Amino acid sequence: MTYDEIAASLPAKAVTSIDGLPFPKIASGKVRDIFDLGDALLITASDRLSAFDVILPDGIPGKGVILTQMSNWWFAQAAKANIVPNHLLPDQPGEFARRGIKDRDLQLRSMIVRKLKPLTIECVVRGYLVGSGWDSYQKTGDVCGIKLPAGLRQADKLPEPIFTPTTKAPKGQHDEPINDAQGEAAVGAALYQKVKAASIALYTLGHDRAKQAGMILADTKFEFGTDEAGNLILIDELLTPDSSRYWPAESYAPDQSPPSYDKQFVRDHLLAINWDKKPPAPRLPENVIADTQAKYLTALKNLVG
Repeated sequence: MTYDEIAASLPAKAVTSIDGLPFPKIASGKVRDIFDLGDALLITASDRLSAFDVILPDGIPGKGVILTQMSNWWFAQAAKANIVPNHLLPDQPGEFARRGIKDRDLQLRSMIVRKLKPLTIECVVRGYLVGSGWDSYQKTGDVCGIKLPAGLRQADKLPEPIFTPTTKAPKGQHDEPINDAQGEAAVGAALYQKVKAASIALYTLGHDRAKQAGMILADTKFEFGTDEAGNLILIDELLTPDSSRYWPAESYAPDQSPPSYDKQFVRDHLLAINWDKKPPAPRLPENVIADTQAKYLTALKNLVG
């Protein structure tokens, strides 16, 4: 789909609940709901928004559509680059039709995917020193056991992208950074090395394409699974503003946390009103909702044009 087609399809009101489908719901996360189709899974991206690990009462209209369509675009780019297979079943329109999923909004925010065994780690690649990586570097001079050069500033570009995986914590708990040895212990040495290589290759693809679009891909998170034969498969979303930190290249400068095309705008608002980061979360003003949607749309337009 083109950017104009996606933008024109966004609902006027946020879709924060995916209900009424004739399939068993087997999981519900901060954004996505997963339904069991028997021989496959239906993954739907709602317009829910979380901040500081709390789901907010207001969603961002069309956010789930943007995330799904951007992921689909990136899945196609990664397939062309022959980096790693992904979980999408090949003929998505045909799959929707075969299963009686006719609602256009639901189609646009959904993927029908293979049933796979998710890995027990989350795969983070950093090309710039920011966020929790910057916090770790200030304390120890390293990130996930990777020693970095002295004297780096916040948001500095790293000499090369680094793989900094985390645990996959149960709902309500925080993921914890792990080093290579811990990662190998969690999934096996051979599979871990495949995951590491695929993650860095995907980050490089994303970084190079974002650069062409006038953006910097500072860091990102991937998730992988395996099939019955043990083959590595890319799952979940790919290089979206929810899983990645995109900066506008024109305003990038180190020694600060640059503005980003994601929900940082919402976090800043919540910090400004001194919310205690505990449920229930406060309602969001209309301008914050509109500006957040605009940031997601801008990232999409920059990429797919």
